[in-house]
Amino acid sequence: MKQIGVLALQGAVAEHLDCLRQINGVTAVPVRTWAEIESLDGLILPGGESTAMGKLLDYFQLLEPLQAKIQSGFPVWGTCAGMILLAKEISGQENSYFAAMDIRVCRNGYGSQLDSFQAEIELPEIAAEKIPLVFIRAPYIEAAGPQVQVLAEVNGRIVAAREAQMLVTSFHPELTADLSFHRYFVENFVR
Repeated sequence: MKQIGVLALQGAVAEHLDCLRQINGVTAVPVRTWAEIESLDGLILPGGESTAMGKLLDYFQLLEPLQAKIQSGFPVWGTCAGMILLAKEISGQENSYFAAMDIRVCRNGYGSQLDSFQAEIELPEIAAEKIPLVFIRAPYIEAAGPQVQVLAEVNGRIVAAREAQMLVTSFHPELTADLSFHRYFVENFVR
């Protein structure tokens, strides 16, 4: 049984847990402490508000140990705000958080809450059918390093990528009934 955690400091925690619990062979748990994180096989950094999440990670003394764990090969998937947390660079911001993935992201790249939208795209590597994508105040990837594999683009902007054991999506798979990205993470990243 693979034990996958969802960082439960802020954001779309319950929705990710619900998706993971529908996948055979997975135990899904909300995590808030280092002791809980240490026992995991993989971790999801959910969508939410990246600044608030960064402050909470720092406050609960999780930022540095989790950064070291990710850099040592720990499987992690960042959705929306989680993608911002994993990025080495954030446009218009001096500091980053985990600085783990060789990407530069643009926060709120698609605009405000009112500019949220849905799309459907074909991603044969992820699923046989079209995948629904939900963008809410979504970031996007402006630049990706040579080791980063771009998985998806929408309107010429990178919205999903992977590097080593890290996966990022600027959209929210947990807000749809489609489990393709959750299965992809479980089957391709978590050992």
